[in-house]
Amino acid sequence: MALKWLDKRLKWVFTLPAVLFVALMMVFPLGYTIRLSFFEWSMSAINPPKWVGLDNYKELLSGERFWHDFGITFYFTFAAVIVQMVLGVLIAVLLNRKGKGKNVAKTIFLMPMVATPIAMGMVWLLIFEPSIGVLNTILKTFGLNPLEWLGSVNQVIPSLIIIDTWQWTPMICLLLLAGLTTLPQDPYESADVDGASAWQKFIYITLPLLRPTILVALMLRMIDALKTFDIIFATTQGGPGSSSETLNIYGYILAFQNFKLGLASSLLVLFFLLVLGMTLGVIWLRKRLEVAS
Repeated sequence: MALKWLDKRLKWVFTLPAVLFVALMMVFPLGYTIRLSFFEWSMSAINPPKWVGLDNYKELLSGERFWHDFGITFYFTFAAVIVQMVLGVLIAVLLNRKGKGKNVAKTIFLMPMVATPIAMGMVWLLIFEPSIGVLNTILKTFGLNPLEWLGSVNQVIPSLIIIDTWQWTPMICLLLLAGLTTLPQDPYESADVDGASAWQKFIYITLPLLRPTILVALMLRMIDALKTFDIIFATTQGGPGSSSETLNIYGYILAFQNFKLGLASSLLVLFFLLVLGMTLGVIWLRKRLEVAS
């Protein structure tokens, strides 16, 4: 009798662990954060959370600091992702060519991905150090003026983009390499017969065929870049001043330095909706391009 009951509900029994995992690890934290965004609370065990409705959202959206960090977040994300996508495509095409030492080059190239962000932040702090750093030593060797890198208001975001590009371009390259191996060879053979150059084959065959993989890589990297926290916190903590303070850093400051849990939660809810909206936008763009092609 029990076996018969189990057999009828087998599909529900097998999916139940996954549903429970999603509910515990994703839905509950999200629901708790949304609920907390309507309260004022300083993590006090004596004073319970106080209902304030939408006041946290109004305070956040009317503050200059939120919009400043909003701009910094998008500046960092779009600049980093564009540079990484261009480099990722070029390096993937080069690594996809036949040649000796290709597998060794792939292994070395992927090493930044396995490094811990905090450790790499410490290493890059030394590399960017204005007086003894490697980069300024190279600049001086060529007779150029040294830069302040992470210590400059104008140079800190480009410096962070360099670190992010060094660490995550291999992931773009890895995804695109997987896509390149699946491309059909017939168009290339026809192009060879017609006498097409390598550049023409890259522009008119490789890029159009690789477009779905490029959009997937773009979406994954954009989501990850928007959420970047560790490497920024390890190197600048949002400084100098607030010149590298992204929305994630601002949320951390509100929650764990100012102990404004309600305000921090409202910022995280807005940030979640922002990331979700951009992700849906990329998915919509991909479907439109598939229909158009």
